[in-house]
Amino acid sequence: MAGPLKEHFDTLARYNEWANTRLFEAAGDLPDADYRADRGAFFKSVHGTLNHLLVTDRVWMRRFTGEGDAPDRLDAILCEAFDELRGAREIEDARIVRYVSGLDDAALAGAITYRRVSTPEVVTQPLAPALAHWFNHHAHHRGQVHALLTGFGRQAPELDLLVFQRMVAKGLL
Repeated sequence: MAGPLKEHFDTLARYNEWANTRLFEAAGDLPDADYRADRGAFFKSVHGTLNHLLVTDRVWMRRFTGEGDAPDRLDAILCEAFDELRGAREIEDARIVRYVSGLDDAALAGAITYRRVSTPEVVTQPLAPALAHWFNHHAHHRGQVHALLTGFGRQAPELDLLVFQRMVAKGLL
């Protein structure tokens, strides 16, 4: 039987996939000019921010698994076309769910060592706090995209973890 920390991260991985799907559905309705418009966000646009999330997922998955391509710039644009980015996002989300579901309590109690993207610094840290940071990072940047969508006068989707948990409890997901 999985412990509470394992169950927590399994939930976060599934929630992450659900929230990304909802966000991409909403962003897919934007005209291309709005989608790419520099709106003053850290990664400038909806396009830049969604690409950043994919970049950091690939960076972190490389750190966690030792596999996959990891960009060397946090502002890299991996996919120019929205549909290509959406497809890459879906593949990466499935990869994240598989990775997290394969962890056990012993792995969660372990550590990872990696080199930071922006410096030659090598870091060793416990795995569970690294996962917590990673999922929090997702929420942070999804919130930025949510605000950008709202700024365009769009109805942005509910992305709260509690909404996801309630839908799961009702058997809707």
